[in-house]
Amino acid sequence: MSEAIPDPIRAGLARGWKVHGGPHAALPPELSCDVAIIGSGAGAGVTAELLSAAGLNVVIIEEGPLRSSSDFRQLEADAYATLYQDSNGRKSADKAIAILQGRCVGGSTTVNWTSSFRTPAETLKYWASHFALPDMTEGAMSPWFLQAEQRLNVGAWLVPPNANNDKLKIGAARLGIPAAAILRNVKGCWNLGSCGLGCPTNAKQSMLLTTIPAALDRGATLLVQTQARQLELRDGRVQAVLCRPVEVNGTPGSGSTRVMARHVVVAGGAINSPALLLRSKLPDPHGRLGIRTFLHPVVATMATFAERIEAWNGAPQTIYTDHFLETQPIDGPIGYKLEAPPLYPLISTIAMPGIGAEQADALKRFPHTQALLALLRDGFHEQSPGGRVTIKGDGSPSLDYPLTPFIWEGARRALLSMAEIQFAAGAERVMPLHEQATWTTSWKDAKAQIERLPMAPYQTRVLSAHVMGGCGMAGKPELGVVRPDGRHWQVDNLSVHDGSLFPTSIGANPQLSIYGLVNKLATGLARQLTGREVRLA
Repeated sequence: MSEAIPDPIRAGLARGWKVHGGPHAALPPELSCDVAIIGSGAGAGVTAELLSAAGLNVVIIEEGPLRSSSDFRQLEADAYATLYQDSNGRKSADKAIAILQGRCVGGSTTVNWTSSFRTPAETLKYWASHFALPDMTEGAMSPWFLQAEQRLNVGAWLVPPNANNDKLKIGAARLGIPAAAILRNVKGCWNLGSCGLGCPTNAKQSMLLTTIPAALDRGATLLVQTQARQLELRDGRVQAVLCRPVEVNGTPGSGSTRVMARHVVVAGGAINSPALLLRSKLPDPHGRLGIRTFLHPVVATMATFAERIEAWNGAPQTIYTDHFLETQPIDGPIGYKLEAPPLYPLISTIAMPGIGAEQADALKRFPHTQALLALLRDGFHEQSPGGRVTIKGDGSPSLDYPLTPFIWEGARRALLSMAEIQFAAGAERVMPLHEQATWTTSWKDAKAQIERLPMAPYQTRVLSAHVMGGCGMAGKPELGVVRPDGRHWQVDNLSVHDGSLFPTSIGANPQLSIYGLVNKLATGLARQLTGREVRLA
């Protein structure tokens, strides 16, 4: 399919984009620039477009490979090995939580499911009152979100939801629970459903297709398969970024590259960004670096229906409900957002409990299987302090994320909510993703089972695709790692521009929150460095 579709990445390379590393031009031993940007995902991409528009010489440093629509064949085996952290095998330190993160040009925006939500107003209010960020109001942020939405074609998805999402809509309606459509950042979408494997038609308006090419067309340099290992500090300022080449699978190569920059923007994503600052031994007088890292811990239920669902087919995640967020005070018992994820065969097989004949039967029914997931809103209660990023002996990152009784109580409520909605939608049977769970054929039996299941690591399946925090933003140095303008409190020529900025989780899929916030920060940084006013094209 993709061979018949124009490939803007290959066209850019043919036009002479400056790309080094991996199969491209050799990495130079040294480079000098105005701004080095570490990462190429949501925050890095917005920053690269704006700073290059201001006339700055920009170098983008990406650990993953450069792939494009010609490489995206809608195959899990290809996508996970080349586009995801640890081949889609990243986990928390105790292995109890699976963590999905992108690792390629475009970062997670290349492989996410396009769900686009502004930062909820109550989240912004909490940040203002608890982290001295009074200027981040809904009204003040709205213009920055609007610019990002216009640039990235965020809008209503006017196609009817696929059967997987429609069951959430139907079940919620029958229970009197409001549900709504999710905005998506797509243009000319073919409704294939393979967003998580890389878009083969260039419809998803990811950083791979939008801001990174814009920066490269203005003369930016892109280093791929290049890992930023350490920031070189001297006299309280970053002098250079020390890098090394890596293979597609992350194995270190030989040689090194030193990128000297007037200013450095760290945007490698929560986990990788705090880890880089820790490896670099940056000042941390208040012990804030790496702590308060949040995941939106996710639990899920599966259901089978008499009719075919084909949850891999059609746009993923187009319906949601915030009913279970809006009915909980933000600092009360943990609330959760419900969505309907796509189901791809390989990753679903890993997630499904059971072995042998039991799993074989489940796979026979796979075309009739539907799923719901709950994003637990962590970070707003003293019993939900998040996790901590540390570094191992080899310098690689580790995330310790304790699952507290407070979180488990919310997980149980979420499993109950999802099972009830699925039965209300007409499910023949429902099962929570839990090692001790079995299929139940009525809401009564499902309720009884979920209420007695032990909520514990390795028993309850927990995953996350939303990593936030670790380099928290705050209006006082004792409350965060970076200032309200994104600059590091102790290192003036260092900024952080990614989801690690968030003082709590968002309570929604975070990509648009990153776009909007970084749009504001990068516009301000361009003004500070050049005196020029720029905006997203």
